Amino acid sequence: MGSPDWLRALLTRRMLICVFTGFSSGLPLYLLLNLVPAWLFSEGISLREIGAMTLIQLPYTWKFLWSPLLDRYALPGFSRRRGWILLTQVGLLFTIGGIGMLTPRLDLTQIVLLALLLTVLSATQDIAIDAFRREILSDAELGLGNSVHVNAYRIAGLVPGSLSLILADHLPWTQVFWITALFMLPGMAMAWLVREPEIAAGRPRTLRAAVVEPFHEFIGRAGVREALLILGFIFLYKLGDSLCTALATPFYLSMGYTKTHIGLVAKHAGLWPAVIGGLAGGLWMVRLGINRALWVFGAVQLLSIFGFAWLAWLGPQASIAAAQLTALASVIGLEALGVGLGTVAFVAYIARATHPLYTATQFALFTSLAAVPRAFINSAAGWLVEQFGWFGFFLLCAALAVPGMVLLIKVAPWQKNNTQL
Repeated sequence: MGSPDWLRALLTRRMLICVFTGFSSGLPLYLLLNLVPAWLFSEGISLREIGAMTLIQLPYTWKFLWSPLLDRYALPGFSRRRGWILLTQVGLLFTIGGIGMLTPRLDLTQIVLLALLLTVLSATQDIAIDAFRREILSDAELGLGNSVHVNAYRIAGLVPGSLSLILADHLPWTQVFWITALFMLPGMAMAWLVREPEIAAGRPRTLRAAVVEPFHEFIGRAGVREALLILGFIFLYKLGDSLCTALATPFYLSMGYTKTHIGLVAKHAGLWPAVIGGLAGGLWMVRLGINRALWVFGAVQLLSIFGFAWLAWLGPQASIAAAQLTALASVIGLEALGVGLGTVAFVAYIARATHPLYTATQFALFTSLAAVPRAFINSAAGWLVEQFGWFGFFLLCAALAVPGMVLLIKVAPWQKNNTQL
């Protein structure tokens, strides 16, 4: 008796590669979102300064500017994608370790500069990884492959968001950052060992073609009006939940939880919803189609924001007992499920919108636009919390999640689920 179709689809070499690409891609970002803010907060840096530091994520929004270089050129001795992946991963390993050797109160400027370098390297890695993943997956595999990638992406967040926080209660921060950096090694091994497919049309012959043609092809294929609606949707779909989680770790700390509480609860409550929800979401998307998945998963994503509002409504806890840990676990679990599901469908939608010849540039353009809220709007998160309080802040996040859902009527109608735009 043969194995089920879904199991055969999941247990392939391409899906295994997606595990490594997702983990390597997620680790640097979650380090910036979780570990660095917790480190700075515990060292006495103010919430306003920590919130303003999200501006160092600007390279994620501007990576499309140098993405044509990765479409046009290959590093000597490597194929077009693998060389860039390996180079950026080596840089990330040493940059992450280097950040932890500094002291926040004395070296904040140097920390900001190294964090900015980390963001540039991470954004460049994402350009190459996203293009590589799109090129190895067929259109029929996009939903499941991107689900595996996103699932591994979120699991990577458990290293700086859980393991590293637990270690920080027992080890010096320098050791914590170097241990975290070593988790880049599996991705480096993958980049060294795998092969990448040859694109039939070949790579762009000139740098000018690599810069101009991706935009011309996208507008020509979608039309000006449709292209603008798609870009607006990409900007808005993750706006609410991105802002909601901008200061998640300082929020938990403000509610009276210790770093160990957060780390242990995140490990269990965040892991299983992310793993089960992410894989189930990818398999479910095979039946639903990308469009319907955007509707269903987006609704769960919106609902997860109200979990944060509920925890804020409960207020800071004088003592942490089983009931308080259950509340934290519920919020983290729902967030992991909702945001994970929403991201699965969203990344699959972005991949579907790219052309194989210009994968790196178009994918970078779309994901850069999606990162704008995280880099710009999230920088005001600390100020918004000071103005509205945590409860009002999370209600605002929920309101900001609505416009992206409304645009689904135009860009991803419920009844239309073909594999192309």
